Amino acid sequence: MNKSTIREVSSHVGQTVTIGCWLNNKRKSGKIQFLQLRDGSGYIQGVLVKSEVTPEVWEAAANLTQESSLYVTGVVNEDTRSQSGYELSITGIEPIQIAHDYPITPKEHGVDFLMDHRHLWLRAPRQRAILIIRSQIIRAVQQFFDDRGFHLVDPPILTPSSCEGTTNLFHTKYFEEDAYLTQSGQLYMEAAAMALGKVYSFGPTFRAEKSKTRRHLIEFWMIEPEMAFVNHDESLKVQEEFIAYVVQSVLENCKHELETIGRDVSKLEKIQAPFPRISYDDAIKFLQENGHEIQWGEDFGAPHETAIAESYEKPVFITKYPAAIKAFYMKPDPERPEVVLCADMIAPEGYGEIIGGSQRIDDPQLMEERFREHELSEEAYQWYMDLRKYGSVPHSGFGLGLERTVAWICGLDHVRETIPFPRLLYRLYP
Repeated sequence: MNKSTIREVSSHVGQTVTIGCWLNNKRKSGKIQFLQLRDGSGYIQGVLVKSEVTPEVWEAAANLTQESSLYVTGVVNEDTRSQSGYELSITGIEPIQIAHDYPITPKEHGVDFLMDHRHLWLRAPRQRAILIIRSQIIRAVQQFFDDRGFHLVDPPILTPSSCEGTTNLFHTKYFEEDAYLTQSGQLYMEAAAMALGKVYSFGPTFRAEKSKTRRHLIEFWMIEPEMAFVNHDESLKVQEEFIAYVVQSVLENCKHELETIGRDVSKLEKIQAPFPRISYDDAIKFLQENGHEIQWGEDFGAPHETAIAESYEKPVFITKYPAAIKAFYMKPDPERPEVVLCADMIAPEGYGEIIGGSQRIDDPQLMEERFREHELSEEAYQWYMDLRKYGSVPHSGFGLGLERTVAWICGLDHVRETIPFPRLLYRLYP
């Protein structure tokens, strides 16, 4: 048996191959059956001519239903009219399992129905394309950091304390102690950076936010680099180069998938470093001048971020937020201590913040003051204080939310399609 995948048929033109696959769709025209086949690696049309096969093969094809599994044998032919560029002249069919009453049909289905059947919805061409793009983004993320001397480090998922307060944390018991599902690996990345210089983590994080917006998930994946001896401005350069690299990688490697989901790639082609920057002060002024009721010292919501992003074709950095609305570990601006050396990167087209980052406090005395101001347990964070006591250095880092980035690059309406099995406020199944 000369086995092949659909993706590999180009190297088997004129040869007979056997492919394990599923029936995506089929149609009949007189004494010819057209089978739309998929195997996970791609799609191909199989053509069955009644006069060229045995009655058993013809009948086996006729009995196939949507999502039935089978081994199909045939000759690979070039076909410039097909999307894959190839076609299969079928000579044999071996059904594996005949699927009956497949619930997802070509008709329109409601979102709740599709989410209840997410385990099957993943097979749809659009969902498959999104997951392939997600996979390419992950590949590009790792390539970018690996090529630049970063080391991948895995922080714990169960933690004794939080990065930014415990209000949005999932609580659990760790034997006799309290523990939380991580909302960020950043503090642990700071420790790793003091050992390895440049590091990044890539793993799941959890936020117990009772939010139902199209931008939020309860469980999502974060990429969190941390860099020793790197200041705020140097970190911004890494961030913009990083995002430009990821977008260009998707454009280069996922042309067919972007076409499948109908993405306007002309907007992505403009994503080249450097990115524009606007201070928090100027952002507040811009919003006030454009009819938004917001005062200095308030944080931005989705409408504010969208309004700012509409002025740019690339992601935009909003820099130097008030210290009072940012995390305890962010370093104050030496020239203006009421703001911190931080930035949020806002994606174009209304997708909101995709990166948050800052230079971290490296002064032990100032960090102790922040602990007191934020009423943080010195006992729980003793290990974090040790990083300032034993060889403290200037260092910076940032976090990228994978799913929101996938949503932006794919041009999706909701983050629920960016992850295989989304966890939403009222959804834990399947």
